[in-house]
Amino acid sequence: MSHPNGPRTGRPPFRAQNGVVSTPHYLASAAGVAALREGGSAVDAGIAANAVLCIAYPHMAGLGGDGFWLIAGPGIHGVEAIDACGPAAQGATLDSYRERAVNGEIPARTALAALTVPGAVDGWRLAHERYGKLPWASLLEAAIGYARDGVSVTRSLADWTVQDEPLLKAQPRTAAIFLPGGRAPREGERLVQGDLAHSFEQLAQGARAGFYEGSIAERICASVHAEGSPLTVEDFAAYRAQWVESISTTYRGYEVYEMPPSTQGFTALQIFNLLDGFDVTSWGEGTADYYHHMAEAVKIAFADRDEWLTDPRRVEIPVERFISKEYADQRRSLIDPERAAPVGSVQPGIAYPHSHELRIPDGDTCYFCAADKDGLVVSLISSIYHDFGSTVVGGDTGIILQNRGAFFSLDQNHPNRLEPGKRTFHTLAPAMLLKDGEPHIAFGSMGGEGQPQSQAAMVTRIIDFGFDVQQAIEAPRWLMGRTWGTPSRNLSLEGRICDEVVRELKRRGQPVQMVTDWNDNMGHAQAIRIDREQGFLEGGADPRGDGAALGY
Repeated sequence: MSHPNGPRTGRPPFRAQNGVVSTPHYLASAAGVAALREGGSAVDAGIAANAVLCIAYPHMAGLGGDGFWLIAGPGIHGVEAIDACGPAAQGATLDSYRERAVNGEIPARTALAALTVPGAVDGWRLAHERYGKLPWASLLEAAIGYARDGVSVTRSLADWTVQDEPLLKAQPRTAAIFLPGGRAPREGERLVQGDLAHSFEQLAQGARAGFYEGSIAERICASVHAEGSPLTVEDFAAYRAQWVESISTTYRGYEVYEMPPSTQGFTALQIFNLLDGFDVTSWGEGTADYYHHMAEAVKIAFADRDEWLTDPRRVEIPVERFISKEYADQRRSLIDPERAAPVGSVQPGIAYPHSHELRIPDGDTCYFCAADKDGLVVSLISSIYHDFGSTVVGGDTGIILQNRGAFFSLDQNHPNRLEPGKRTFHTLAPAMLLKDGEPHIAFGSMGGEGQPQSQAAMVTRIIDFGFDVQQAIEAPRWLMGRTWGTPSRNLSLEGRICDEVVRELKRRGQPVQMVTDWNDNMGHAQAIRIDREQGFLEGGADPRGDGAALGY
């Protein structure tokens, strides 16, 4: 039963018993459901949906990006995880990038920003080898057709293309694709990506080798290397996605699973641990107490994240300490229910051995999830980092290269300093909630700083306040941190939050910044809940995006 006071926009949760897919683009959701109907697994559905997102949501996902998977279901103890995050090129050294730094940092755009190997495709391969049921090539058919014949430009793509038009114009190959006729396409116009269709056809035929060891890698590297990128075909050929151990804690008796570093998954777990010690229900949903405590918990968790997060192969991160209940009990005392801590004033609970300058992450992402009739559930995320990534298309491949490596630090003392073969700090964090050892909710959101916050919003609204997944996604959200294009870290609140709550938050010292009622910067969230009592899969999709929860 839905909570009577939960938000309703006329978009109900999607309930079906055989399978559900939820993504930020309706065509991707439909492709995932088609795979399920053909007898495919949730993993097959995830790959098919991700492939279509590369075509229909190219400003947020692509073959040139990274991905992370959480997989749970029958025969799986806990949650399995795939790290499909590519490392820095062997030629990406501190010295070489310091010579070309802009204001002491790696340039966020151009080929210089394309310094890490795309990992997403090998993540597909790894997941499909273990849990795929359909032939590899069949999972890419929908994407190939949409790239060749064109897709309708959605509102999100239209808006981001307008915003990034100067950046896209600076890259002739990119402009030829996304600025046809020399202008940003309007919502509803057709976007054709013929070169990308050809790349997908090669990927369908050659699988992993077709991307990492064949002409695609050769053409990408030849093109971007000439423009300053250190990527080489040897970097591509050497890359392998990995099965890794997920990390977890509990919240109200449920098991919460996240990705380990180099993602910010432990940050989300810290927030859940901090909240687990409060009577969240007593605050009331959508009250000043609710938003205030949420913001303060985020400040505490981010202090440790920003101090430590990087590639765990290069830095020994005290993750088990960070996600322990005892640590949360100590840190919870920093939260003053009546007064906000100034932004940036919260110190990490464990100091990194060397001092370094703080950097704040940013980024665009696609989160999506799928569940099948056999009980397999996947929670996954794919990203090219900033909107349109590096803005550089690799030769005639039609593939935009991510700029994830631009977040490496050029400070020798920073844990996330640039090193050849190293993986950078990642905001990507798909999540999974288990109940009595079985999948209960797959959930997550795009949005850099906002991902762990959106996760906390959804879980508290479902578990503590009884919302269905669609209500939890639609409820007004907040963002404690920096939104796209802003230099300061504020508490951004959607305009639907009532004036008296806003007034009280300001009185408590929160740096409130009001944004639109349905704000894209809050992220596009998706979720699937497994209702074992009624035998349904309950999917929700974010109206802030262009997606849908679909199934059969």
